Amino acid sequence: MKTPKTLFKNCCEQAVFSNLHQKYAKDLHDFIYYKFGSAYNPKDKVQEAFMKLWENCEKIAPDKAKSYLFSVANNTTLNVIKHNKVVLKYETNSRPSSSDHQDPQFILEEKEYLNKYQKALSKLTEEKRVTFLMNRAEGKTHKEIAELLGISRKAVEKRIYTALEQLRKEIQEI
Repeated sequence: MKTPKTLFKNCCEQAVFSNLHQKYAKDLHDFIYYKFGSAYNPKDKVQEAFMKLWENCEKIAPDKAKSYLFSVANNTTLNVIKHNKVVLKYETNSRPSSSDHQDPQFILEEKEYLNKYQKALSKLTEEKRVTFLMNRAEGKTHKEIAELLGISRKAVEKRIYTALEQLRKEIQEI
C-alpha cells in the first residue's frame, strides 16, 4: 500500500494555514480551557500556538500541525503556571514576617524560652526525645510511631507522657 502524498510540504501557504486555523482553533481552545481553566486565557494560548506555527511554518508539514499546535499551547500554559509558582514563592519569601512588627521584649522572651526548650529536650533520654518529636514535630500518630520504632502503643504513650512531664518540670512555663 502506498501512503497518500500530501500536496503541501509545509504550512506557509495562506490557504493551508487558514484551513488549519479553521480546523483546530476551537478544539485547541477547548483543550486548554478544560485542562487548565479560563484563568490561563485559552484564547491567548491558541493565538500564541498559531503564531508559533506561522513562525516555524517551513519546518512543519500540514499533517504534523495538529500535534505541534497542541504541544505548543500545552507547554505555553505549563510555562505560565510554572512562572506563577515562582512569583508566588518569591512573594511569600519576601514578605516581612510578623515577628518584624513585634515588641522587642516579646522577641527576647521568645528566644529565651526557645533556649530553655532546647536544653530541656537535650536532657530527655533518646527514646523519649525521638518519640516526643515524632509526635509533636512530625505529627505522627501513636500507632505510626509504634510501628516505626517496633514498640507497643502503650510504650509510645508512656514515653510521650513522661517526656511532657520532664519538659514541664524543666521549663516550668508550659
